[in-house]
Amino acid sequence: MRAILRWALADLRTHRGQAASLALATAGVTAALLLSAALFQFAASPWQRVFTETRGSHVWLRVTATAETGGLRELPGVAGVSGPYGTAPLTATSATSTAAVDLRAVRPDGPTARERRFLTGRWLSGAGDEVVLDRATAQALWVGPGDELPVRAAPSRRGTLKVVGVLATAEAGYAPGERPGTGWAGAGTVTRYVTGDAPGRTVGLRLANASDTDFVLQQAIAAVGPEHVVRVSTWRQARSAVGEDDRLLGRLLRVFGLGALLAAALAVTGGVGGRVRGQVRDIAVLKAIGMTPRQIAVMFFAQHAALALAGAALGTLVVRTAGSYVPGSIGEAVPHGLALPEAVPVAAAVAGATVVVIAAATALAAWRAARVPPSPMARVARPRVRRMSRTARCALRWGVPPPLVLGWREATHRRSRFAGAVARLAVPVLMATVALAALTTLGVLRGGDGEVNPAAPLTLRQDGAGLDATDLARVGADPRVRAVYPAAEVTALIPGQTRSVTLRGLGSQGHPYPFVVVAGRTPAAPNEAVAGQGLLDATGVRVGEWVRLTVGGTPHILHVVGRSIEPEHGGQVVTTTLDTLRAGGTVNGPPAYAVMLRPGADQGVTARALAEALPDADVRGAPPTVASAVLVSRVLTGLIGVLALIAVVELAGSVSSAVRQHTRELPALRAMGLTPRQWIGVVVTHCAVTAAGAAALGIAAGLLVARPLIDLEAHGSGVGAGIARLPPASSLVVTAVGLVLVAVALAVVPSARAKRDLTVVRG
Repeated sequence: MRAILRWALADLRTHRGQAASLALATAGVTAALLLSAALFQFAASPWQRVFTETRGSHVWLRVTATAETGGLRELPGVAGVSGPYGTAPLTATSATSTAAVDLRAVRPDGPTARERRFLTGRWLSGAGDEVVLDRATAQALWVGPGDELPVRAAPSRRGTLKVVGVLATAEAGYAPGERPGTGWAGAGTVTRYVTGDAPGRTVGLRLANASDTDFVLQQAIAAVGPEHVVRVSTWRQARSAVGEDDRLLGRLLRVFGLGALLAAALAVTGGVGGRVRGQVRDIAVLKAIGMTPRQIAVMFFAQHAALALAGAALGTLVVRTAGSYVPGSIGEAVPHGLALPEAVPVAAAVAGATVVVIAAATALAAWRAARVPPSPMARVARPRVRRMSRTARCALRWGVPPPLVLGWREATHRRSRFAGAVARLAVPVLMATVALAALTTLGVLRGGDGEVNPAAPLTLRQDGAGLDATDLARVGADPRVRAVYPAAEVTALIPGQTRSVTLRGLGSQGHPYPFVVVAGRTPAAPNEAVAGQGLLDATGVRVGEWVRLTVGGTPHILHVVGRSIEPEHGGQVVTTTLDTLRAGGTVNGPPAYAVMLRPGADQGVTARALAEALPDADVRGAPPTVASAVLVSRVLTGLIGVLALIAVVELAGSVSSAVRQHTRELPALRAMGLTPRQWIGVVVTHCAVTAAGAAALGIAAGLLVARPLIDLEAHGSGVGAGIARLPPASSLVVTAVGLVLVAVALAVVPSARAKRDLTVVRG
């Protein structure tokens, strides 16, 4: 064993460059995978971001006024307590919506103001009847900062609160019929709406370990007394409620994460195999002097396992110390990932997976090394005659420069090796092509131009009498507006199910809405509707069948004549005409208006222009589900950068292998009359041909895979198949050309150094 270790150390000292390149490649792969994990957590878990930033509680207890909550802080596993806050249940009513709200009493300078991430508006100032609402409640009521919100706690306890802010919270948001919304107000304001002797209270528990939630919850209920507990919610319920609308985005990012892992594994595998192939003669000499195949296999395995461990540790250290300085979405995602409770296990799992993959590749390469014959002459005593192909001879006859012909021949002659190199490099190219297709799809999805996304990019609503004909004409006169349609949205229930769905009314019989239908047809008669894939899956209804919904006790029997793309609410949406909802008595007040924009129109600029033209109207942009695609687009761009890093690692290994291969052939090529510069051209052409083949294969395979893969994930998420779009040709050309140029750049320097070293030795 001592002899094996001594030779292994001597080999590493002799081949320092190869050892360093393998360790750096492992570090690069580990860093790329850690960055991918951070990007995935950053985009696919919006609840986790809010929970981390706001230091949210894992458990929330709504208890009676007489409950004793002082002992909760002393429970084992409790790291902190939020509250208790005096709480009064209210019913808030806006122009078109009604929602149950728990109004909590807080201090204007309390920790609640510091621990929450605001979306719009400000925190309480302590003056007047001010209220801050959580995002879900504000969206349900169609209110924002500056609006007046009528509330009531009993027939005799009515009033009006001024909304001064809307914020994001890590608690489970408002769900009609399931959970009340949350509002924060001063203690005096809350006291005026208490219907009993004293207000109820709400207390939050932050745990030292989130996995102890069930145990701590049982202890908390026992400490307070089950008879005093009104309602309980946990972080799991909140995360589930928030994550339903982001299922498509999360599924896409999981696919890209697995693809990045596969590409990284193949890149490191190729580097290990190339290093073993470059030491065939040394292995043969070792076997000739008496080392057994087992000793050689153990030696190579120990070498590369140690290099893999060093590289994985280096990559993890670099990401944890300098990852936040990377520009763009990657640098923004790393601090969030490091702040998560599972940051250390995730880093350990990624580094461990990288080491295991490299160890598996090393075991296979070591097994091959153990089978090398003891005499290197046995491998070269009868060399195979490698005749130049007819195409190569014709190319030389037509005046093609010899370095190009020889480089092409050297790259493609060993077909199995060439195929392996091309396949390994094609995997990150394939995943990058799919990512470009996903970017294109998300761009169309959030564009609101009617090509894929049925939701209008802007919505207008005005209290009172609503918009009159003059106002609508003013909106339609804007050159950026394509059309304006009356709209309404209500919450409906499906008989036999407790979960609510969304029922929309868009357009009218005289002014039909341009539904985007991917199966069936558009509604053309009363009581006809289109539905999202999520609703069809939840109810078992198929296109052409009837579905029964109830809105506040009013039944609606609708004929589902088509399936539409629905990126909101998990696809559990039924859309019909506004005339149908009015005929059933569901919508009585003035409607909202869906504003469709012309291609290329800027949503923000148009919204500001309409707000100036109609000062009394409420102008809103894209729904949060579609707007969140902007964040995921940034994250996908970061993932493309990670895949590019993995491709560079694979290219570096291929270049190193090509330089070693051609270095042995340099004397023969010099004897044929090639100059050193022409030899460099041979090496560069070899690498460029490999990169071009990988680009062609990866892009072609990516185009074949992208559309069915995205549609499959969209179908499973409830959005529905039919949204996939292929990337533009220009981006694919840039990808292919960029890959070839990087290969050329990586090949020039080492080949020139090898040529110089050989020239010095010969001199």
